[in-house]
Amino acid sequence: MFRRPLEFLNSLPAQGDLVEIRLGPQRAWMVCHPELVHRMLRDSRTFDKGGPQYERLRALMGGGVVTCPHAEHRRQRRLLQPTFRPSAVAGHTDLMAQETASLCRDWRDGQRVDVSAAMLGLTTRLISRVLLSDALGPAAADEVRRCLAVIVRGLFVRTVVPVDVLFRLPTPANRRYRRAVERTHELVDAAMAERRRGAPRDDLLGLLLAAAGRDGEDGEETPVTDREIHDQLVSLLLTGSESPSMCLASTFSLLARHPEVERRLHAEVDSVLAGRLPEAGDLPRLVYTRAVLTETLRHSPPGWLFTRVTTRETELAGRRLPRGTTVLYSPYLLHHDPASFPEPERFRPERWLEGEAAAGPHGALIPFAAGSRKCIGDLFSLAEMTVALATLAGRWRLSHPPGPVAPPRPGATLGPRSLTMICRPRAQAPGGAAARAALAPGAPAVAPAVGETRRDGDQDVHHA
Repeated sequence: MFRRPLEFLNSLPAQGDLVEIRLGPQRAWMVCHPELVHRMLRDSRTFDKGGPQYERLRALMGGGVVTCPHAEHRRQRRLLQPTFRPSAVAGHTDLMAQETASLCRDWRDGQRVDVSAAMLGLTTRLISRVLLSDALGPAAADEVRRCLAVIVRGLFVRTVVPVDVLFRLPTPANRRYRRAVERTHELVDAAMAERRRGAPRDDLLGLLLAAAGRDGEDGEETPVTDREIHDQLVSLLLTGSESPSMCLASTFSLLARHPEVERRLHAEVDSVLAGRLPEAGDLPRLVYTRAVLTETLRHSPPGWLFTRVTTRETELAGRRLPRGTTVLYSPYLLHHDPASFPEPERFRPERWLEGEAAAGPHGALIPFAAGSRKCIGDLFSLAEMTVALATLAGRWRLSHPPGPVAPPRPGATLGPRSLTMICRPRAQAPGGAAARAALAPGAPAVAPAVGETRRDGDQDVHHA
């Protein structure tokens, strides 16, 4: 699990739908069938967020919406939801496009670009603007990015080797991790203090401060404390920057290895945008662009391994699980099971345009989880990644330097952590015949977004 996690995960479905594994001294169960995963995710009261992963995350993020127990989740989600509604996300499209254009404005032909760092810098700036407006300045946002890079390297080993004493030793890696965590909290506290000294702003911090100011007006609501505001900001800042940056880096790496996919993407971007920056109304027309991102989320899901813990004795796949049992599920495992996705190792965005079951059999595509704990920022992340990909692909081609391409590195998230690529400016042919010809005939004008759901009997089906 620690040395060869992806290969290990792919071997598990052959052992059954529910497989016993060991994490250090602990016994745990891996759920390998999508129907069972959905059953578990729909019953968040019984299969609550917990286990080694969330114990580590709570030490980092506190009790925010990402890590809070079932009993707290509904209240917290309702509090934060206005920031992530479709109308609010659409209102951020211009910001997404402008930040992406600014990112690549100084690139030069033939320059080697640290794509991993560039994408993490972009997503950190975007989520910090949405959460905190300008309370986290450029220097602080860059420091958060550096801290985050240290944190995500340390989280995975703390999940799969749940032996606390190892991480209390004064090793250089442990000291770097602790300092990165401490500094992240300090930066968020400084942003909160800066806002209290300034004018109110229309962002998530403003929303939370207003909610804290209303405490006592509704006796049924749990008061919003400074600690909760801090925890929500840390949780959303870290998760809202790391995962989309990993997906974008993986996308550019995969495109460089699949030139036919890249050509079709460029053709759509040229045809739809004609050289300008994307706007909210363009997103439904970027059908193939979204298919590329969907296939990346299937092929290399940033969130690749999660834990739950049972709050009572229950049954799953014919086995009795006592209270306190650690249960794991892996989107990577589900997305690479050939029973759900034929030729799972192939990067083939066309699978999302060919009328196949939108999320594979039994809803096997779950890059944002499912049920009541489905990622609150899924629409924001998809819009952000679509805008960033379309903006960059309209201006630049990114290619791998000569030599072998390193495989994605599993950590707290999955994706390339030190991806260097060569950038070349693109010759635009906006709306021209060549661009239109490269678009396959019969492609739908509008595709449902990843995370959209329809009801199919009792099964949630997540559309791509």
